[in-house]
Amino acid sequence: MRILLVEDDIPLALGLQQSLRHEGFVVNHVDNGKTAISALSVSDQDLVILDLGLPDIDGLEVLKRTRDRKLGIPVIILTARDALEDKVKGLDFGADDYLVKPFEISELLARLRVIERRLGTAKSALIICSDVAIDTAAHKIFIKDEELKTSKKEYMVLKALMENAGRIQSREQIESRLYEWGEEVASNAVEVHIHNLRKKLPEQFIKTVRGVGYTVNKT
Repeated sequence: MRILLVEDDIPLALGLQQSLRHEGFVVNHVDNGKTAISALSVSDQDLVILDLGLPDIDGLEVLKRTRDRKLGIPVIILTARDALEDKVKGLDFGADDYLVKPFEISELLARLRVIERRLGTAKSALIICSDVAIDTAAHKIFIKDEELKTSKKEYMVLKALMENAGRIQSREQIESRLYEWGEEVASNAVEVHIHNLRKKLPEQFIKTVRGVGYTVNKT
């Protein structure tokens, strides 16, 4: 899942980026509201983590403009404003969730997984397709209960495919879930990861749809 992190507290933002990247999320960071609005108008993100106390415009105004433009992207507000009226206002403005600072990263991750399942086809933290299972909470892959060792990028590719089981994912769609803004991407990066995964997975588990992309069956 591609996350736009809107947070002007740089140490907090860097810590969040590190934690979220470790869990397999792609995180792009901006530190003000105007840049966030511009980024959402030109880039394809899956979710926004939004601070309210931004240096230029209030985070609620960012949320309002996002909803006024009919952008249905999920938004989690992450703020120090802990009054009930602030929470009610944030949810009424269209936020999907509201988390008060200070917070535990495990709680944020749990809330992210709920939205991630809503965006994909997975109904729980355990995604199963045939003999392959991914435990997205534990960050592990299993084949018939035997753990499969993969690189971080391989895990992210397989997770993207299994979350969208039965639907074709293009190379561009997969790339967008692997790399952040400005990160150098080799032209054959996805093909290399798919090739390496196929050597570890059951035969024909990942199918190529020529000229379109890749898919896995739901069962």
